[in-house]
Amino acid sequence: MDSKLLMTKAQEARKRSYSPYSHFRVGAALLCKNGKIYTGCNVENASYSPCNCAERTAIFKAVSEGDSEFEAIAIIGGKEGETAPFCAPCGVCRQVIAEFCDKDFKIILGNEEKFSEHTLDELLPFAFGKQDL
Repeated sequence: MDSKLLMTKAQEARKRSYSPYSHFRVGAALLCKNGKIYTGCNVENASYSPCNCAERTAIFKAVSEGDSEFEAIAIIGGKEGETAPFCAPCGVCRQVIAEFCDKDFKIILGNEEKFSEHTLDELLPFAFGKQDL
């Protein structure tokens, strides 16, 4: 797994963000176990609830194309013209990740130059999912 490549792909996806309300642009790059990479950006809406985060966009694209086994995701974000030191996935995205990934799934946060790797278990302790039903 090339974490720097994933961060670069996430940065490219971030440029396509549609965020006219928050001006907070996020990009994600999802690495499948088969080596394919899906990207996503956040897409906002004036009524807010139909918005979709970059992470979920990438995951939903992958699943809609028949891929559902994932190895890692890189996330980069921040206000327009800036990059936050790290941009962690929201709670909803963490739960969506938990639906498809095990507790050791890698989540890479930062930017192309400096990033850190975390596990899903670190970011979503006490997760629940289909294995609990």
